Amino acid sequence: MNTNLPNLETFRDEIRLMTLKELHQLGFGHYGGSLSIVEVLAVLYGEVMKVNPRNPKWEERDYFILSKGHGGPALYATLSLKGFFPEEILYTLNQNGTTLPSHPDRNLTPGVDMTTGSLGQGISAAVGVALSHKLSDKGNYTFSLVGDGELNEGQCWEAFQFASHHKLNQLFVFVDDNKKQLDGLTKDIIDPLDFEEKFKAFGFYTIKVDGSSLKQIYEAIEKGKAQNDKPVAIILDTVKGQGVPYLEEKENNHHIRPNQEDETAILAAITQLENKLGKAVT
Repeated sequence: MNTNLPNLETFRDEIRLMTLKELHQLGFGHYGGSLSIVEVLAVLYGEVMKVNPRNPKWEERDYFILSKGHGGPALYATLSLKGFFPEEILYTLNQNGTTLPSHPDRNLTPGVDMTTGSLGQGISAAVGVALSHKLSDKGNYTFSLVGDGELNEGQCWEAFQFASHHKLNQLFVFVDDNKKQLDGLTKDIIDPLDFEEKFKAFGFYTIKVDGSSLKQIYEAIEKGKAQNDKPVAIILDTVKGQGVPYLEEKENNHHIRPNQEDETAILAAITQLENKLGKAVT
């Protein structure tokens, strides 16, 4: 792995901490699906993507489109840590007048490349962005993250078929395969079968990795960049609530309005991360 793993581990912990703190400040929210994407965000923004916080609209930047928009709190934490906006803005999450709405909005938040939230539509926009770069002969990469439950939507598979047909090799699709969606287990609602085999059948260069492993995610991206005629799908084997054992084990952890037990566990996780990072408890 040609990167500084300890730095990425620290960045991962900072993203997880700030995600917990902003959701705790709000008092409720999408804990499960925000925490399960922390590692991939750490790798993308910590090592892989070309971005410029001082110029969010830089034409040479790589694009990131969070198709599963309910994971917005983790993206906001990442953008703040990268310097796109001050930390204190995080604590206005989903409040009146905020620039950080429940789902990302490109017109409100610096660093957000596409407004998302209606599941299935973000990935279609990402494919369009990737196509525009290919037609313009530009080197920008487009990275998009979809949820496993989101892939119930037929629109996603139309987009994947289009991407493969047009050989959009600078498009990376990450699947947050955390096994749960709003109403329960994905296998009980609409069994997705084998994502790896499905993406291969749709013409993608496909790799499945441990979605909690920074090393595996980074190496999968490097392998994807090395091939030049197919879009890339990286299946992230994750757990909803990832990185916080209490939340991982909580049955209904998609959207949480914490009870007293939850509150105690969340505060304990915040304190543990702050101590690990050497930060004062606030």
